[in-house]
Amino acid sequence: MIEDTLDMYKYKYLSQINSVEDLRKLDEANLPELCSEIRDFMVKIITKVGGHLGAGLGVVELTTALHYVFDTPKDKLVFDVGHQGYPHKILTGRKEVFHTIRQKDGISGFLRTSESEYDAFGAGHASTSISAALGIAVARDLKGENFKSIAVIGDGALTGGLAYEALNNAGFQNRDLLVILNDNNISIDENVSAFSHYFNDIYSSHQVQTWKNNIYDIMGKTGDRGDRVRKLVSRLAGGVRAIITPGMLFEALGFNYFGPINGHNVHKIIKLLRNIKNIQGPTLLHVVTEKGKGYDLAEKDLRKFHAVSSNSNVTGVSVASKKDNTPKYQDTFGETVRRIMDDDDKVVAISAAMIEGTGLEKVAKEYPKRVIDVGIAEGHAVTFAAGLATQGITPIVAIYSTFLQRAFDNIIHDCALQNLHIVFALDRAGLVGEDGATHHGVFDLAYLRMIPNLSILAPKDNQELVNMLYSAVYDYKECVAIRYPRGVGIGVPDFSKRDSIAFGRGEILSEGSDACVFAIGRMVDIAMAAREILLKENINIEVINARFVKPLDTELFDKMIEKHKLIFTLEDGQKTGGFGSAVLEYINSRNLCVNLQIIGIDDKFIEHGNVKELLYDNRLDAQSIATQIMNRLEKQ
Repeated sequence: MIEDTLDMYKYKYLSQINSVEDLRKLDEANLPELCSEIRDFMVKIITKVGGHLGAGLGVVELTTALHYVFDTPKDKLVFDVGHQGYPHKILTGRKEVFHTIRQKDGISGFLRTSESEYDAFGAGHASTSISAALGIAVARDLKGENFKSIAVIGDGALTGGLAYEALNNAGFQNRDLLVILNDNNISIDENVSAFSHYFNDIYSSHQVQTWKNNIYDIMGKTGDRGDRVRKLVSRLAGGVRAIITPGMLFEALGFNYFGPINGHNVHKIIKLLRNIKNIQGPTLLHVVTEKGKGYDLAEKDLRKFHAVSSNSNVTGVSVASKKDNTPKYQDTFGETVRRIMDDDDKVVAISAAMIEGTGLEKVAKEYPKRVIDVGIAEGHAVTFAAGLATQGITPIVAIYSTFLQRAFDNIIHDCALQNLHIVFALDRAGLVGEDGATHHGVFDLAYLRMIPNLSILAPKDNQELVNMLYSAVYDYKECVAIRYPRGVGIGVPDFSKRDSIAFGRGEILSEGSDACVFAIGRMVDIAMAAREILLKENINIEVINARFVKPLDTELFDKMIEKHKLIFTLEDGQKTGGFGSAVLEYINSRNLCVNLQIIGIDDKFIEHGNVKELLYDNRLDAQSIATQIMNRLEKQ
């Protein structure tokens, strides 16, 4: 329990809200104060327990207005990603457990259908809301039901190609669909905004819509002359709207466009939502918000306050964090890329809206023309890199492991099939912690391993990441994927030391006689810790840093198979199709006789919690691994 945050007596209106039915009982005049209370509640909790902050603060009025006007959960509200969903959770019965967000056994930081009937669609990755809401609308029509399907897209999600595919198809289908564009990246001139509000009030009113429909109906009965009048009416309305609003694109796609309007005036939003609520067909409302609204520090530093650490108080940085010379893997990656770029003007780095998260922020400032952010468009990032590679440029594509899944087809057809030299840097590989099932990078070994002309590496520490990057850029010629975990790495790298890693070769870290463990990436350090535990039980295991998932160091495997009757593989990814599967396939192909035990993640989705908790729960911590090895040795 967090002090004060759940002591609701101090919140005059929020204390009364346990469901959206309670919200709708409030007088509209009291909603601005309610929104202020929601912001205060969010800031107090998230700066203590950690989570996404800026985007949620920006949609408080919008979320409140949507639930106030529409009959949720009958009307379906689909949010793009979960960053915007925190006020939604507070208003839909999860206020009392909001302090458990992103913690083990607590509520998710993202939208989940299993968590609440108000979460119409699960969202973790961006740009999905319009497609999902359109699917819901089609299902509604097929079943003869009557409700509104609403997509809320924003926080950069409109840079994703999936969103435009959905907009195009929604306009073509002419379904009854409402899309809310939460635009938190631009500001609007006050004069234009005021005029736009006036225009929207008139154009969206029931009287004007009725007038327009009546003209269409009457003119439809007068033949060619009526068609000409219809076209004139459409051009008049469309022409005026094109001059005063940025809605030409959406109108061209078949949407009724309204906006832009001030997304922090809850009364204006409610008025316009009521006006457009019963308009049939695809409709888009453009709402301009300020990310981090109402929290000065967040307004001034959007990046830092996009998400905050636990116990961050008012700084955005965890007060519990300690100064440590050991860099994060992402920082080691960024510094290595910078040094490579210093020496080689044919190297380019690409990110999909994660420049800072992947450690490329400083590199981008030094080489702005060679560090390219393509937005939330992972498939485009990969095919774009392929185009660069055909012209002799070496692209380094830095994308979180979970997001690279979205570019699977592009990797196969555009990169590997053409045998291009591209380096993929998979940040946040393995278990990532509190963001949960949508963000764990546990599938990369399996989904990449099946692709020809692509090798997969994982460093055991910061220095090995440096060496792997140099080797991938200069020594290996095919597609190369290097995957590494989130957070502080192991050891302080010497960037001047650039040892080449022989292609497809692992290394023996400690010799032993009782069993052998082949570990990959972060699990190497855990294997060494398990070895120390076992030594106290007079069990001496041999630990191998495999380095490569593909190609396997078959020479080293053959050597260990001759020496040991019992071999373990250790990975922080799905066992199905992963590193252990690769070893098992090799053993089977050679008809070798050896007892192989695969230790990894079972065939399931992993929930949220800190990495230490998740490793323990999945028997991937040092003690659990040592116990599994002891048990197997006893059976053998």
